[in-house]
Formats: sequence, C-alpha cells, structure tokens
Amino acid sequence: MIYLVEDDSDIRKLVEYALASSGFEIQSFPTPSSFYSALEKTAPSLLLLDIMLPEEDGLSILKKLRAQKKYERLPIIMLTAKSSEYDKIIGLDLGADDYIAKPFGMMELIARIKALLRRAEAPSAEHEEFICGSLSLSPQKHVVKVNGVKIDLSFKEFELLKVLFENKGLVLSRDVLLNTVWGYSFDGESRTVDVHIRHL
Repeated sequence: MIYLVEDDSDIRKLVEYALASSGFEIQSFPTPSSFYSALEKTAPSLLLLDIMLPEEDGLSILKKLRAQKKYERLPIIMLTAKSSEYDKIIGLDLGADDYIAKPFGMMELIARIKALLRRAEAPSAEHEEFICGSLSLSPQKHVVKVNGVKIDLSFKEFELLKVLFENKGLVLSRDVLLNTVWGYSFDGESRTVDVHIRHL
C-alpha cells in the first residue's frame, strides 16, 4: 500500500490513477490529520509526501516519522513545488529517500517508486563490514559509524555510501550511480545524485 499526502485534488487524482494503472494499491489524503488516522490502522510500504500542506507542513511530518523506530526505514519520497537545492537538502537531511519537484512526469515517478521499493524490500545477504579510516559501514546491520558513533542516514544515502565502498578506487559517473542506487536512468540533468553526494 502506498500513501499519498497531497492537498491538491487534481494532483491526487492524477497520481492515484497513474499508480493504480501500474498495479499499485494507493490511498491518498488531503490533510495530515486524515493521514495520521490511517497510519494508526495500517502502515504503508511507501509514502509520497507533499511539503506545503494545511494543518502541518510535510517536513514536520517527515521529522516526526523518522523519530519513530517503526518508521525510520519507511521509504519516503517528497513531492513538492519547492525545487531549490536548499529545500532538497533540508528534505534529505530530515530523512527523505528521494525528492521530486512539481511538475513531474508520471513515468519518472513510477520508476522512482519501483526502484525505491525494490531496494527497500531486497534482503541483504552481505555480512562484510566496510572500513575507511574512522568511517565504517555494516550492510547487514544497516549501520554507519564515524569514530564509533552511529550516524543517521536516509535509505538512499546508505545505499549510495555502500556502492562507493564496494567500488573503492573506481570513478563512478552520475548515470552509473543513478542506475545502481535509484534503479533507473533519467534523460536530462538530474541533481539527485549531486545533492546526496554533497550531503554525504
């Protein structure tokens, strides 16, 4: 089940139709309060979250969810009209896994959803721990530490860092990282990788 929190009824209907047509089960909410009510009954497999909402902004919702143990690994994609790099970094810092600025194409949205779900559901069979100086990463435990102190990373940040560890000494292009970590190719200039790299 995918949850969508979006106050624009036209966007809600468009996303609902596109995702349902692609075989996804989706439930949408115009307000944070209606979303919270549904969350108490059923947890989604992925959340599409707008930033500018009535009652409470999406960044506040994101922060609250990430503060709860049961939602700290919930895949979350921000859908927002705020497209500046600063806004993206804030969202990523608070724990968003991906960030799509409006207006966005439905095919790209679906591709990102599929890629994120695929990564989130894939069981980790890796037991190796990567170490580089004071930085360590454990794929099995899904833990990153600096000088022995645990560092909180979003799902995508963790996956990106793991790929960099696995390819130590190699130069990886933006396209390679986009395909490897996000699971899709994007025609045009995508700054998603740049923002995540800068944050790491």
